[in-house]
Amino acid sequence: MTETTTGVRRPAAPAAAGSTIRFRPDIEGLRAVAVVLVVLFHAGVPGLAGGYIGVDVFFVVSGFLITSLMLREIRETGGLSLIGFYARRARRILPAAALVLVATLLASYHWLGYLRGDEIAGDVVWSALFAGNFHFAAGGMDYLASQGAPSPVQHFWSLAVEEQFYLVWPAAIVVLLWLGFRWAIGWWLAAAVAASFAYSIWQTGTWAYFSPVTRGWELGAGCLLALAATRLDRIPYRIATAMAGTGLALIVVAALTFDDATPFPGYAAALPVLATVLVLAGRGDSVLGRWPLVRLGRVSYPFYLWHWPVLVVAEQAYGGPLPATSRALLVVASLGLAVITYVCLEDPIRRSAHLRRSYVLSLSLAAWLIVAPLAVARWQTSTSPAADPGNGAQYTPRLGAPRD
Repeated sequence: MTETTTGVRRPAAPAAAGSTIRFRPDIEGLRAVAVVLVVLFHAGVPGLAGGYIGVDVFFVVSGFLITSLMLREIRETGGLSLIGFYARRARRILPAAALVLVATLLASYHWLGYLRGDEIAGDVVWSALFAGNFHFAAGGMDYLASQGAPSPVQHFWSLAVEEQFYLVWPAAIVVLLWLGFRWAIGWWLAAAVAASFAYSIWQTGTWAYFSPVTRGWELGAGCLLALAATRLDRIPYRIATAMAGTGLALIVVAALTFDDATPFPGYAAALPVLATVLVLAGRGDSVLGRWPLVRLGRVSYPFYLWHWPVLVVAEQAYGGPLPATSRALLVVASLGLAVITYVCLEDPIRRSAHLRRSYVLSLSLAAWLIVAPLAVARWQTSTSPAADPGNGAQYTPRLGAPRD
C-alpha cells in the first residue's frame, strides 16, 4: 500500500521484476484484483468463499514495494532515514484511515444506537493505535466465521499487522547497515521468514489469524523478492510472462477453492503468497496493466477501508442479511467514497510539496491524524447516555434492528 515505484528509469521493453522502473502498472492491476476479491467476499458473492486471500496478496505487494523503495534510498544515499520512512508512511496511510475511523464511529452511534456505538468506540481506539489485531484476537474474534456482530473496523487488523512489521523491518536494516553487515540483510530476513512461516503452521486459532508473527512471513516474502529483484532481469520475457500468468491463475484458484474451513494462515497461505511472488517476479502488464485495473488499483486502499464499515453498519442497522441488490449498491457507494477520498484527501496530502520537504510537518500531521479518532471516541463515549447507568439508556437502532 505505497507508491508503485521501484526505480528511476523506464526500460524500452517489458522486463521482469528486477527492472528499475518508475511505474509498475501491473502492480496497480494486482492491487485491483486483491481488493475486488476481498470486497466480493465480504459482500457475500457466491463462489468466492476464499476471497479473503486478497489481504495476503496485499501483504506481499506491500513488502515488495516498500523494500524496493528502501533499497533505492540506500543505493542513492548510502543509508536509510527512519524519520523519512515513517514520514512518508504517515502521509500515505493515515489521512484515509483517520477519516474512515471517524466517519464509521459517528455512523455507528447514529444508526446502531448508543450501546453498540460505545462498543465500536473501543474498537476504533485500538484501530487508531494500529493495535486492532491484538484487540480482536484477545476478544476471540473469528474473522472468517464469527457468530456475533462483527465490528465495522475489524478489517483494520491487516493495517495494524503491516505497521507493526514496518516498525521492525526498516529498523533492522538500519542496524545491520550501521554494524557493517549489509551483506547479511538477505540472510537475516530469510531466517525470519522461515521462522514466521513455521510458527504460522504450528499456531492455530484466532491468534494465528491476527498475529504479526504468523503473518510477517507474507510481507517478508515480498521483501525477499525485492532483495533479489535485480537478478530477475535475466529471466527471458516469455518465461517471465508465463510466471505472471501462472501466479494470477493460482490466486484465482485459491479464491475459488478456499473457504472458512480452510486452516489459515499456515500451509494454505503459501499458495496465494507464492502466487503473488510469481506475478511480481514475472510481471503481467498485458493483463494487469489495463487501464480499468490500474485506475481501480490506485483507489484500492481507500476502497478497502470503506467497503467493510459501509456493509457492516448497513446490515446491523437493517437487522438482518441485506438483499443482494442492496449489497451491490453499497459496494458501488463504497467505491464512490474511495474515489472521493483518494482525489480530495489521500493523493493531495501524499504529494504535498510542503509536507514532503518537512519531516516535522509530516510527523506533526501524523500525530493529529492519530489523535483525531481517539478524541472523537472519547467525546462520544463521555456524552453517551449509556455512560450513566441510571438513565435507562437502551440499544435503540435507527432502522429497526432487533434489540438485544
